Amino acid sequence: MAAEELSWVPDDVDLSKPNAARVYDYYLGGANNFDVDRVFAKKIAETVPDVAFLAIENRSFLRRAVKFMAEQGIRQFIDLGSGIPTVGNTHEIAQAVDPSTRVVYVDIEAVAVAHSELILADNPNADIVRADLREPESVLTNPQTTALIDFGQPVAIMAYSSIHFVSDEADPARIIAAYRDATVSGSYLSLSHGTADGRPEVGEAVQHYQKTANPGFLRSRAEVTALFDGYELVEPGIVYTPEWRGELDVCDPWRASAYAGVGRKA
Repeated sequence: MAAEELSWVPDDVDLSKPNAARVYDYYLGGANNFDVDRVFAKKIAETVPDVAFLAIENRSFLRRAVKFMAEQGIRQFIDLGSGIPTVGNTHEIAQAVDPSTRVVYVDIEAVAVAHSELILADNPNADIVRADLREPESVLTNPQTTALIDFGQPVAIMAYSSIHFVSDEADPARIIAAYRDATVSGSYLSLSHGTADGRPEVGEAVQHYQKTANPGFLRSRAEVTALFDGYELVEPGIVYTPEWRGELDVCDPWRASAYAGVGRKA
């Protein structure tokens, strides 16, 4: 797929380097990626042959977590680093529980934003904000955000496979805390985060990301747990993505190489 063949491709799409959102789209079997992304994805697969399994399990966790939070009465969602839309997006899951549910997607990647705008064009209760999740103030005060989200009511803050693109220097705990502090009691945090725990080859593979526009930073279970400061973890706590209320017969859940959790703000 060449950018010049697609009228919807924004002018500022950089095809000189692979992009994490487009690579993830490729792992999920999507078509919104380019040669540079596919070459990179295949390079990762040389080290982690089942990399698509990691992406699929992460997406499955998203669906279970969103459904759970919607069933707890949450009617507002902010999806940070939402990526390129695929079937089973946050708004589809949440609005299946209650069509009035409001969803704000946030992403900085031009292709992700362009496709989200197309998909959400006829949905008055969902929108996409082009912003950097590492700048909470710009996300929280964006007119598109405030048009849909009432911060006087509980909000679910979501970050699926996005915080592991935030460096230690950028302080992911501080970033999450800023979103937490903007929400009221009864709000939720749900996230998944890559790890090399149990799979050193994943740590090797993520080194390739250091040469892309989205360097990766894997973290331990303790480090992921610390991101939920100020939240009460929902059972089963911080576990590998297939273990979070998923199928009980999944073999070797550690192969998913990502921790997942949902917490409620007291």
